[in-house]
Amino acid sequence: MSEKTETPRDNTRAIEETVVTDFSTRMSYGAYLALPELLQLQRPISEPEHHDELLFIIQHQTSELWMKLLLHEARAARQCLIDDDLGGALKRIARIKHIQETLIQQWSVLATLTPTEYAEFRGFLGNSSGFQSHQYRAIEFILGNKHAGMLTVFESDPEAHAVLEGLLHEPSLYDEFLRFLARHGIPIPTEVLERDVTKAHVFTPELVPVFVAIYEGAHGGDDDTWRIYETCEELVDLEDNFQLWRFRHLRTVRRTIGFKRGTGGSSGVDFLTRALDLTFFPELYAVRTEIGQP
Repeated sequence: MSEKTETPRDNTRAIEETVVTDFSTRMSYGAYLALPELLQLQRPISEPEHHDELLFIIQHQTSELWMKLLLHEARAARQCLIDDDLGGALKRIARIKHIQETLIQQWSVLATLTPTEYAEFRGFLGNSSGFQSHQYRAIEFILGNKHAGMLTVFESDPEAHAVLEGLLHEPSLYDEFLRFLARHGIPIPTEVLERDVTKAHVFTPELVPVFVAIYEGAHGGDDDTWRIYETCEELVDLEDNFQLWRFRHLRTVRRTIGFKRGTGGSSGVDFLTRALDLTFFPELYAVRTEIGQP
């Protein structure tokens, strides 16, 4: 009985004739994305160069790129609310939530950096620190956690300083949501609508019964109230994701440097822990205590 033999296969995929291969006069993928420039921006400074510094740089550079997109979408969501386009705002907030999930998951990659590995190049970072990320501060500002004192950190960077100063004096996403509600017949207190937007939003008890009415009314069959209720829940998702991002940052720092001071001069883990107490939309959490109360 003879054995059946198979002709060896060429383990390649043929290039279709219609595929463009000549880019001498056409725009290529790399040119469109400026890949030659982009891939030259990872510049380890440790001497001798430490293997894991590239991970550290890419982690933070990609985070900044995602934060750039997050800011882009947050500004657009805010404008949609100004334009009374609630559907458009919800679409952009949904995208923000997916961006946040990506940012949260990225910490798992950096968490593979052991304390010994990080110690090999940490000293070369000088005083550079994530605390100095103006895009992170810009996200906090547009969500409502304003802090004018943060601008002093960016006085040596006029462009970053201008971005933050602009956002400091502009209404936050939450401010514009409350103004949207007022324009649509929801009784938002005047002092809330006329508040100093350069200050961080603080818990306003008078808003809680307003949201109780929205939450309870949404289940009465009113489509307009349901959309507002849906937006409230989307904002809660957004804040929950932001807090998860903060928490994963805290845990990654703790497992990597323990309780050492941060390179930027902060107390490190203790400083990051206190950030978990900050909130953007306090009334949307307080309403949960009131729902269903006799």
